[in-house]
Amino acid sequence: MIAHPEILGSGVKVVTMEFDRWQSGAGQRHADRLDVLGIDTEGQLVLAELKRDRAPDTVQLQAIKYAAMVSRFTPTDLAAHHQRYLNSRGGDVSEEDARDLLIEHAGALDLDTLRRPRIVLVAGDFDATTTASAVWLNEMGLNVTLQQVQAYRMAHGLVMTVSQLYPVPDVEDFTISPIQAEARSLTQRQQKSAREQSTVVRLAQSGLLPDGTALHLRTTNEVDTDARARIDTWIDEDARRGRAVWFNSPAAPLKWEYDQKRYRPTAIVTQILREAAGLDRTVRGPRWWVTGDGRDLTQHVGSSPAPFKWDKLHVALAAIPSGMWTTYGDLAELVGTAPQPLGNHVTQCEECPNAHRVLGVGGTPSPRFRWSIDPLRTDSQQQALEMEGIAFTNGRADPDRYLKADRIAHTIGETEV
Repeated sequence: MIAHPEILGSGVKVVTMEFDRWQSGAGQRHADRLDVLGIDTEGQLVLAELKRDRAPDTVQLQAIKYAAMVSRFTPTDLAAHHQRYLNSRGGDVSEEDARDLLIEHAGALDLDTLRRPRIVLVAGDFDATTTASAVWLNEMGLNVTLQQVQAYRMAHGLVMTVSQLYPVPDVEDFTISPIQAEARSLTQRQQKSAREQSTVVRLAQSGLLPDGTALHLRTTNEVDTDARARIDTWIDEDARRGRAVWFNSPAAPLKWEYDQKRYRPTAIVTQILREAAGLDRTVRGPRWWVTGDGRDLTQHVGSSPAPFKWDKLHVALAAIPSGMWTTYGDLAELVGTAPQPLGNHVTQCEECPNAHRVLGVGGTPSPRFRWSIDPLRTDSQQQALEMEGIAFTNGRADPDRYLKADRIAHTIGETEV
């Protein structure tokens, strides 16, 4: 689950796991242990309960209890818990760093969105009581997903399959009720947030703004007049605070002149709001950064081409089993693009499973490879593949483990072999 958080939904980042730091208002500790807490790119918390085999018929009650407790988390709480999680896995990050990582991923940490976590139950099987409960809870406006996992032992290791049992496609057409109006409203706000976050990705992928483009901060009416005045005063004290440089990197496209570090637009604005105006909130950062012609980043992205759809690539990557490898060229042929943009995407993608199983021509490791899904990993691409049983000779992977495009296409049901 940690290696493949996409099981919990598209764009999910793990915030913490095996969390048991619950405390009541009276200071009483509670020993309950939450399996996995994540957050998606729309800023919604994702709560996962994992069962190895058949889920007990009380699993939904357990998940609801945890959902009620995590719904009280503030952005500060999440940052603290994410810091502990990262540092427990060998990281060395501050609470501020952890908060920035969450904001970079989610775009914003909105309290209204955080109060409605999504529930994902993962198990080998579910009984009729659990499935009936999931249907009813969704009808009542809660978002509950049932994921069935099965493991199979193959010649080259274990293969795990994941099937979404509920909601099934189009079931929402039959489960709409008046009480879901608030949930639909929240979804609309999340979609708006996702569009705003996609500004950065689309602009970086389009290359419309050259690397090195100068930006300056311009406050918006998302904060009141007094806050804007305090921000202006704070920047007047050191002009570097209001300047940044653009780079075409979706993960961290802005280099803030004030500290020479790389951030997403919203992360810098959030820090400015805290330090200059004493506000602990997030805003639509791309609207605060403008180029010399007075256009903000959202206005620039309006003239850029639509981004390439990478969904098919994500499915293909997930189909590459342990102990096998393919090339950027094979995947590019499969999804209908060129190897170079595909390689650029994989290098930066936080939704690309098994990226280490993609090699250059002839099975050579990519010099640009990085662990985008799990940045705390320090092993090389070759070391990871050798651990999966792939031998390297003169820097090239075993050709007998090479998975060609047509085989991947067959695996994901695209063509017949």
